[in-house]
Amino acid sequence: MQNASKELDLPRRHASPESNAETRFLRGYDPSTFERPSVAVDVALLSAFDGQLYTRLVQRDEHPFKGLWALPGGFVRLDESLDAAAARVLARKAGLEHVYLEQLYTFGAPARDPRMRVITVAYYALVHRELLASARGSEGPTEVARMEIPWEGETGGAVELVNEAERRLKLSFDHAEILGMAVKRLRGKLDYTPVGFQLLPDRFTLLELQRVHETVVGHPVNKDSFRRRMLASGQLEATGESQRDVEHRPAELYRFSRRSAV
Repeated sequence: MQNASKELDLPRRHASPESNAETRFLRGYDPSTFERPSVAVDVALLSAFDGQLYTRLVQRDEHPFKGLWALPGGFVRLDESLDAAAARVLARKAGLEHVYLEQLYTFGAPARDPRMRVITVAYYALVHRELLASARGSEGPTEVARMEIPWEGETGGAVELVNEAERRLKLSFDHAEILGMAVKRLRGKLDYTPVGFQLLPDRFTLLELQRVHETVVGHPVNKDSFRRRMLASGQLEATGESQRDVEHRPAELYRFSRRSAV
């Protein structure tokens, strides 16, 4: 044990001059020397059904932009990671946990927040229809809104939001641009990653999968080639079950074979 103690003491006794200099520097460093921006996270919820893309918004109950609509978001705490902050605000403001959540883009225009310099790290979360409908937060009213995308392909840009009463909703900050960036990212990843499966329940038909892809890209796809490509991808496995309580011939149900790998 004595030899072990001596070995453990070696790094301290033989610290380099550079290490000692850095220690003294850090002890005397004044963090207030430079102005620092605040950091926030905002989460764009995306869902695809009825041939449209949808999101859920939170109504702001305080200034700035009081009464307008916003994405679930909040400031990052000093003791948490960005991913943890995004998961926290999504759970608190939308009541959603354990959903597909991915970092999207950093928005840092100097005047994006009228209060102070705020940089936001945006995330997007993919949920199926039932989860979006049941999402409820603990802070203020929330509302499902249909997204109207005024551009094609991966052009990018802001989107417009319409509620169930066909009333246009005005978004606060730059959240219309964040939603547009989420749509652009989803369109870009759809063909080479299995993100589309996250917009479906655990079991689905090939037609439902096709409809999700068409909704995301904004145009029809060829039914036969799409089905061949999906069945040959190795990402699907048959459940051995078929639809129930439908007026047409029941279709076979599938599931994503590598859901945990997304």
